[in-house]
Amino acid sequence: MKLENRETNSRTPELLNSCRRSQCEALTPELLSPPYLEEFTSDMRLKVLLPTEVLVDRSVTKVIAEAQNGSFCILPRHIDFLAALVPGILSFELESGQEVFLAVDEGILVKCGTEVLVSTLNAVRSDDLEQLKQTVEQQFRVLDERERLTRSALAKLEASMVYRFQELRS
Repeated sequence: MKLENRETNSRTPELLNSCRRSQCEALTPELLSPPYLEEFTSDMRLKVLLPTEVLVDRSVTKVIAEAQNGSFCILPRHIDFLAALVPGILSFELESGQEVFLAVDEGILVKCGTEVLVSTLNAVRSDDLEQLKQTVEQQFRVLDERERLTRSALAKLEASMVYRFQELRS
């Protein structure tokens, strides 16, 4: 038995080299020409999905986003990827080289093949960061006003219920 193991072990590097050569031979010019090459060099399709609409559906060359553990960049040949996004800026580069910015709420980013899907509750798009900042601040003011009105209505409802319970006791 020991002799057989030694013999197998001595052949292991030869077998590995043989496997490596066959893998390299598998990438012959037929596989490195279209349409196979397109799979490796094509742009990505970015879709940003909101509950009520598709905000972005474009061909892009790069996506930069932020997760809990920091920012990351996805390029077309990036491995398939999943990330929980935190509120922040998501940017992407169009085929023309133009950079576009999105302010996104919490969400999920999924990269599968050449498709990048982002699902979030709220997002705002702009080509200019300063304009994006102003838009986000305005939306926060509107949300703050809605929250204030909701809290006021809830306080009135609670007061009314307490008053009714007091009437039932009497």
